[in-house]
Amino acid sequence: MGVSHETSAFAVSSIRSWWFRDGRQRYANSKHLLILADTGGSNSATRSAWKDQLQQLCDCTGLTITVAHYPTGASKYNPIERRLFSFISKNWSGEPLRSYETILKFIRTTTTARGLKVGAFLDSKDYPLAVKPSAQRMRAIRISWHPHAPHWNYTIKPSSVK
Repeated sequence: MGVSHETSAFAVSSIRSWWFRDGRQRYANSKHLLILADTGGSNSATRSAWKDQLQQLCDCTGLTITVAHYPTGASKYNPIERRLFSFISKNWSGEPLRSYETILKFIRTTTTARGLKVGAFLDSKDYPLAVKPSAQRMRAIRISWHPHAPHWNYTIKPSSVK
């Protein structure tokens, strides 16, 4: 959870934090990460800053990242939205969210009978709006477009990988 703007930098920072807190231990032998994303907002299929930030994440972690965007209006089929956010909402039960601590408490205390436990952290970094990568940075992104729905499906490789 963040206190700043919802930007591509914030979205990728959240993924980076997850990777270094949990992901690299749980998936120690992984060389590839799949991200299921909607098509709007900070992680939009058309947002250049999103792809630039993902390239930086690839370079930092050594992971190859594949992104599959849900078509407009179809993000409700994302398993994270169905399996996670609905339980957070039930746990919250419409109580006023007056502080970050209250919000974090509701998220962190969300569990299910099937064993879901939710972690949450406060990101207090400022993420400025309207940051756009240069044309040179965009040309440096190691992106390959998938044959099926290439606008929504692509893979980005670390700069150091051949």
